[in-house]
Amino acid sequence: MEKSNTINIIHNQNDDSRKTAKRLREKLLNKGFKTTDYFDEDAFLNICIGGDGAFLRAIHRFNFSEVPFIGINTGHLGFFQEISPDNLDNFIDKLSEGKYSIEKLYLVEGIVCTRTSCIELLGINEIVVKGIESKTIHLNISINDTYLERFSGDGIIISTPMGSTGYNLSAGGSVVYPNLNVLQLTPLAPINSKVYRSLTSSAIIPANMYIKINPEYRDENSILIVVDGKQYRFDNIVEMSFKVSDMRINLLTIGKRNFWSDIKDKFL
Repeated sequence: MEKSNTINIIHNQNDDSRKTAKRLREKLLNKGFKTTDYFDEDAFLNICIGGDGAFLRAIHRFNFSEVPFIGINTGHLGFFQEISPDNLDNFIDKLSEGKYSIEKLYLVEGIVCTRTSCIELLGINEIVVKGIESKTIHLNISINDTYLERFSGDGIIISTPMGSTGYNLSAGGSVVYPNLNVLQLTPLAPINSKVYRSLTSSAIIPANMYIKINPEYRDENSILIVVDGKQYRFDNIVEMSFKVSDMRINLLTIGKRNFWSDIKDKFL
């Protein structure tokens, strides 16, 4: 079967992104690629134009498509976005020559159970469990079936390795190399007292283990769940569990991407 040469171009609505999308489309057509006005699941590449937020929203919007993603940065930090708008010709040349590789990103899967149903959530960067309106929440946290802590504080971040450089890092969590098959459990403003004893630093959880969180009864209706920046409210939450998902996202990279150089360039 002949390989598709169709590319999905996805962009946000700011001026730089729209202008870049127009230029990119013209350059791709001149190189013999096809682009569409709709999302084609049989395409060979998704190009997301914008910042990291636009990149994350695109993956969620198109239901974690198996088609590889790459980003063009018209935002601020652009940690996911590998390509500069000034470097489109070089990018398209390497794409034409097949000089690229595919990396797989680990995802975090959450199952939130209320008194009546269970809801599955999937995150690229992180899933955050926190109190509504900045309320202090109280959580009993276990790893597998081993009780770990009675947490009190603003909340908990469960981040993927790729997400470790986002909210997790801002909250004092550790940077984790992207190809490590782990999750990171990071506390948000933990309170330590005679009643509640919480870890004050992050913990790395391997893929063969899951994190289980049971809110105390008085907090069943006080929890806000944030998945890659999108907020969810559920009534009467009795249990939440999190693990490394069996699903992966394909990330196309041009040349050899150096994670530690990216860390230095973006953060130091």
